[in-house]
Amino acid sequence: MHSIAVIGAGITGVTTAYELATRGFDVTVYDRNRYPAMETSFANGGQLSASNAEVWNHSSTVLKGLGWMLRADAPLSLSLRPTWHKYSWLAEFLGNIPNYRSNTAKTAALAVAARQRMRDIAAQEGIDFDRDDAGILHFYGTEAQMAHARRVSELLAEGGVERVELDADGVRRLEPRLRGDFVGGFHTPGDATGDIHLYTTGLARACTRLGVRFEMESEVLAVENGADGRLLRFRDGEGRVRDARHAAIVVCAGIGSRKLARSLGDRLNVYPVKGYSITVNLQDAASQEGAPRISLLDDATKIVTSRLGENRFRVAGTAEFAGENRDIRDCRVQPLVAWVRRHFPDVSTRHCVPWAGLRPMLPSMMPKVGPGRNPGVFYNTGHGHLGWTLSSATAELVAQAVEAQLGRRSRPHLRAAA
Repeated sequence: MHSIAVIGAGITGVTTAYELATRGFDVTVYDRNRYPAMETSFANGGQLSASNAEVWNHSSTVLKGLGWMLRADAPLSLSLRPTWHKYSWLAEFLGNIPNYRSNTAKTAALAVAARQRMRDIAAQEGIDFDRDDAGILHFYGTEAQMAHARRVSELLAEGGVERVELDADGVRRLEPRLRGDFVGGFHTPGDATGDIHLYTTGLARACTRLGVRFEMESEVLAVENGADGRLLRFRDGEGRVRDARHAAIVVCAGIGSRKLARSLGDRLNVYPVKGYSITVNLQDAASQEGAPRISLLDDATKIVTSRLGENRFRVAGTAEFAGENRDIRDCRVQPLVAWVRRHFPDVSTRHCVPWAGLRPMLPSMMPKVGPGRNPGVFYNTGHGHLGWTLSSATAELVAQAVEAQLGRRSRPHLRAAA
């Protein structure tokens, strides 16, 4: 049986381990944290959103970004401190503007495939993660925004995403608790929401049942290609430096993927784009009744929301380009709190928990999925703000690539219900 190392126990790493294990591979997952899903997969916006598959490489996004640079509360924050990594990434980002249409349609198609696969896995493994299948409602404040949304809907439709256009009254009927001025919106009934941390930890338990080993509190120090396999050197939870050899390595290491890829002979220009969230604890009846039931995306502020069961309301947004910085800045959290007060005044924000995570983004806004330059090296990383949305599809793709290179190891009884 071929031994596969998966580096990273976030949503993409755990989903990749699951797909490999169900195909009969011997899988070990390495992660520096004590538990799975403790970094970017801990408290994101909670959306499984094919409707948010539009890539950011568009001239209008660049113009908005330039206008936002001087506002501390803007959806995008760009540190002007010069680094080669940041400015080379931005240059490549601009170079991908001609690919906007094709990459948006490709991302939408991946997202549609992923949401069905994720539902199948959740049902098969009995994972409870506060899932809600009411869809996602995008709302817009101007006719210009609605016009752009119609053009985006055409691209998303090429990838199989169904969206329903609504006027202002239709938006209010779908979410009567929403306050504010808007001209209309789009509802994507096939989208869903849930708690990414609950889902990932539930899937990790399913992996363990399938025989996957988790080397937690294990910091990967080096990876090398060798004639007799891939050498992985790591420091375990007791501080010992250990070596392990595997037939193949799958890099799912988030923002750490860039460094690992370089040591394996590949260039992977992943940049850490920080996103923030608050989890509003709904501790009184008025807040529970006043919080939205349907998931939202506010186009003007790029803020998304998810209702996680009866007692939690997740609000997330912003994109901060400041390098590998995990600080939670109050000036980025307060706009999320103010947004709740403005649009849902009956919700108390007395009890809310702030969080920030570093999204691993490639300049094309497309994940790196599949083989690397050398045999036995594979990648499933760089998903940016769509890690959960795309992970079930990209995990299948990388597992198929491993099978194609190393040979099929399927155990049909494990795949029968998939």
